[in-house]
This record gives sequence, structure tokens and C-alpha cells, in this order.
Amino acid sequence: MSTDSKREADRAKLSLLDRFLPLWIFLAMGLGVALGRFFPSLGPALDAVKVSGVSLPIAIGLFFMMYPVLAKVRYGKLRGVGANGRLFGTSLLLNWVLGPVLMFALAWLLLPDLPHYRTGLVLIGLARCIAMVLIWNMLAKGSNEMAALLVALNSVFQILFYSVLGWLFLTVVPRWLGAEATTFHVSMAAIAKSVALFLGLPLVAGAATRGLLVRLRGEEWYTKKLMPKVSPVALLGLLYTIVLMFAMQGEKLVRLPIDVVRIAIPLVLYFAIMFTASFLISKRLGFSYAETASLSFTAAGNNFELAIAVSIGLFGISSGEALAGVVGPLVEVPALLALVYLSLWLRRRLFPTETDEVSNDEATQRGASATLPQPEKAR
Repeated sequence: MSTDSKREADRAKLSLLDRFLPLWIFLAMGLGVALGRFFPSLGPALDAVKVSGVSLPIAIGLFFMMYPVLAKVRYGKLRGVGANGRLFGTSLLLNWVLGPVLMFALAWLLLPDLPHYRTGLVLIGLARCIAMVLIWNMLAKGSNEMAALLVALNSVFQILFYSVLGWLFLTVVPRWLGAEATTFHVSMAAIAKSVALFLGLPLVAGAATRGLLVRLRGEEWYTKKLMPKVSPVALLGLLYTIVLMFAMQGEKLVRLPIDVVRIAIPLVLYFAIMFTASFLISKRLGFSYAETASLSFTAAGNNFELAIAVSIGLFGISSGEALAGVVGPLVEVPALLALVYLSLWLRRRLFPTETDEVSNDEATQRGASATLPQPEKAR
């Protein structure tokens, strides 16, 4: 069977949810905005349901979005993956040097007259992704194991350095530029709580599920029978989370469209530049496609939940800083979805020696719902 015929056969096996995932995402965004617009009390009501200052509805969505992905991770292989010091060093450089500097530069260049929005964007740039990136990496056929390790690495560095970098980029560097500094203080304990909720719970649940059920029923049953049934939960969790995020902020999006556009422009540039630079650097360093995709999506994504919580805690829920944090995930969802397709397209052109089709074992590990239609081959 030819490659094109095999690709068409794989597409035929995709569920309705998988085949039209971009459509469902945009419909979820539209539904969320409509709910927020026509039921303006819905957003504040949802946001009021909190546990230790964290939105419970959003936390539930993120749990079901991340749990199936983390339940697929082959934890026994993490030791071998984690031995690649050069790859982890590259990830740290991209996430904790290039990412924050790039966002700071874009915010100051494009929002010189809007310091509140600028500060909000800087806070986003400092919050490295520990949640939704697992979904984008899975859809782009990156390494689940590598993504899990990079997310864990980002979590540790986030706890240790978010407060330090916030002080540096908001208090120290603006003074060097002759601008007004912003007082910044966020405790490591507050950041650790966010990491534990958004990453710790689904990680423990996913690892426990795999360890227990593989021991009871065997690896083949777990990967070939159970995981294909569990996989759609991740995408349903993604759609649920998107509806909630847009519903909670739909009123602001409609009321301040020009402000939203101005905040969105540096964000779109940030996602495009970070992903492209990370992909090309990783390719240049000789990493495989699976490693390159994991590195690139981890570098391009951000922990908007943390950035929003910090913005609200420091400046208030009605502040410009909080609005910038809110616009972040609304731009990230369509931007990162587009980058999934770009990643799959680049895979075919920059990694010609790597097989275009995942092996049966890999496909089973990822689950049927982890596959997006591949871009057509250049004629």
C-alpha cells in the first residue's frame, strides 16, 4: 500500500471528533464568547467557584485534558529520555532565556503607550507552559515521554525562578531603560500550589492508572484496548476548557475589541517566533522530529493560569494586566492549533528520513484520537 493510500486509510478510521477538531475548537470559542456576551453574570459566577484562590471549573477542565495524556506516558522509558543533557539544556535556554526576553521585547516595542497591558504580557512570558502543551504535542506526534519530562522541568524552574524573573523584568530592567518600575512580589509557595494543582494531580493520577492497570491486565490490553477509549477525554476536556475560558471573558472581548487586538498582536508574533526558532534550532542540533516537536511546543506555550492568577492577585481583576492575561489563552488556542499543522508539514519536509507513519505500537500508545489529518504531500 502506498504512503498516500495508508494516509487515507488512517483518516477513514478517525472519529468525527478527530477529523473536525479545528471546527469544534472554533465552535467552542464562539459558544464561549456568546455565553459570556448574552449571560454576563455567568463569567463572574464561574470565576467565583474557587479552591485556594484557583478557579475550580478551569482546574477540572485541565485535569481531564491532561490526565489521558499522562496516562499514556511510558514512565519506564523516562530514565533513558532524561539522560539527554544537551536536549534539556536547550529546553532551559529556550524557555528561561529566549522566551522571557522575546516577550519583554515585543511588549515594549508594540505597547509602549500601554504599560498595564505590557506588564501583563511580561508576566505571561515568564510563566512557562505546564498544561495545555501536552495536548498540542500529542496532536503533533511529538514524544509524550519527552514532553512530560520537559513540563516537569519547567515546573521546578517555575517554582524556583518565577518570582526572581518577575522582579528582574518588571522592577530592574525597566529602570535600566529609564522607565517606571513595577513592584513585584509573588511567593514560591503560591507558585508551587498552582503547579501542584495543574500538573501534580493529573500526573499522579495518570502514573497510578498506568502502573496499576498494566500490572493487573497487562501492557497489551492497556495500550490497545483501554487507551483508545480514554484518549477522546483529553480532547473533550480541551473543548470544555475553551468554552469556559471564553465564557468567563466574553464580555470583555466584546467591550474592548481594539485593546484585545493590540494585546493579541505581540502574542501572535511571540508564538510564531518562539515555535519557528525552537524548531529550527532543534533541527540544527540534530534532534529527532519527536524531540523537536516536544521542545518547540514546550517553548512556545505558556502557563496562562499562573499569569492570570498573579495579575489578579497583584493588580486586581479589573486591571489591564489581568485583561492581558485573559487574552493570552484566547490567542494561544488557535495559534497553537495552527502550529500543530505547521509542525506536521515541517516533519515531512525537514525529516525525510523519518517514517511518515507512526508505528502500530506508537499509534496505540498515543491512541486513535491523537492523530490530526496530515498536510498533503507536495506535488
